[in-house]
Amino acid sequence: ELPENWTDTRETLLEGMLFSLKYMGMTLVEQPKGEELSAAAVKRIVATAKASGKKLQKVTLKVSPRGIVLNDSRTNELIENVSIYRISYCTADKIHDKVFAYIAQNQLNENLECHAFLCTKRKMAQAVTLTVAQAFKIAFEFWQAAKEG
Repeated sequence: ELPENWTDTRETLLEGMLFSLKYMGMTLVEQPKGEELSAAAVKRIVATAKASGKKLQKVTLKVSPRGIVLNDSRTNELIENVSIYRISYCTADKIHDKVFAYIAQNQLNENLECHAFLCTKRKMAQAVTLTVAQAFKIAFEFWQAAKEG
C-alpha cells in the first residue's frame, strides 16, 4: 500500500534515498518470495548474528529505481550493488519488527539470498520496505515506457 502523497517522494527516490542500518547477515533461500520463507530466513540470520556475538556492520542502504546500493558507513566502501530486477521480495519482519529484509538473486551463481538489516525503529523498517516497493513501481513504469517507446 503506497501512501497518497508518495508522488512527492518520487523525485527524491529517483536520486536515491539513504538509510543507515546495521547489516545482520545473509542466508540462502529456496524460493524467490513468500512471507513464511522470509520469516524463517530472518529467524536464522538473527540467531546466527546473536550467536556470533560480533558487533553488526553499520551500512548505508541507498534505494533507487535502479536497485539497492550498499556501502560501509565507516569506510564508504561499496559492499554490494543489487539491480532492482534481481530483487524478488522485501519485507519488514513481523516478529523481529525492526528488521528489514530482501531476497535477491546472486549475480555470480544465481543463488537466492535473503539479506537482513537491523533498523533503529519498527517504523524505519517499514519505511525502507515501502521505499523499495515504490522503487519497484517506478522501475516498472520506466520499463513499460521503454517497451512502448
